[in-house]
Amino acid sequence: MVAGGPQYRIGGHRQLVLWARKISAQGFPVFRFDFSGMGDSYGEYLDFENTEDDIGAALNRFFEETPSLKQVVLWGECNACSASLVYAHKDPRVNGIVMLNPWVRTEQGQAKAVVKHYYLNRLTQRSFWAKVVSLKFDFLDSIRSALQMISLARGQVEGGQDKAERSAAPDLDLRPLPDRMLDGLSRFNGRIMLVMSGRDLISREFDDLLQAVPAWRKHLAARSLVRHDLKYADHTFSSREWRDQVAEWGIDWLLALAPSQGIVKDSK
Repeated sequence: MVAGGPQYRIGGHRQLVLWARKISAQGFPVFRFDFSGMGDSYGEYLDFENTEDDIGAALNRFFEETPSLKQVVLWGECNACSASLVYAHKDPRVNGIVMLNPWVRTEQGQAKAVVKHYYLNRLTQRSFWAKVVSLKFDFLDSIRSALQMISLARGQVEGGQDKAERSAAPDLDLRPLPDRMLDGLSRFNGRIMLVMSGRDLISREFDDLLQAVPAWRKHLAARSLVRHDLKYADHTFSSREWRDQVAEWGIDWLLALAPSQGIVKDSK
């Protein structure tokens, strides 16, 4: 279980512990770990884009602790999905990924999602018009913000690293995050389960990316994608009902994956 960063076993990602307990109760070994500098782990936390060594170290320890282990699935939410997709194809021990509301954010992608899924929906909400009627709505500030978002969505505002930063790190992969994730996906030969929340802008950004880039749909289909949608769930599946549903889907998927991949499920 790969934590989204910067997160650990309490707060917004307490569900990783709860999911780990539910899945292990079904006989699957589970290893949940904190990235360097977070929770129980020493060191300096960098960011989710620099976690390959941590994931590799966690898998090494997992295999040491579980001698019967043959292959593993990486389970993560948000930018843990990003880290897992970039890493998975480099380690033959990984044969599956569970992705919960994947993080593919860029400035332009975020702006498009806000314009498409927030501003347009806001116009249909009674609370918005109540503000307008009661003169509590700041037209100038809202118009200024909307125009800025539209400019970003159209790619008219330049972002990213400056020239000095680029020249100082010539070996750094400067491709946009979605491109690096797609490259990892195209090189990965395992299975994928995707769970999407209905009330989450991050999941909407991912769906917008799928619609805009056919290569994403092609490579996900090639991974025998299993997708589930929770219409009313928020980003962290914060209710017990949503959390238990995700666990149920995950356990069913693992049970179906195990015999096809030759995985021996622990009977204890």
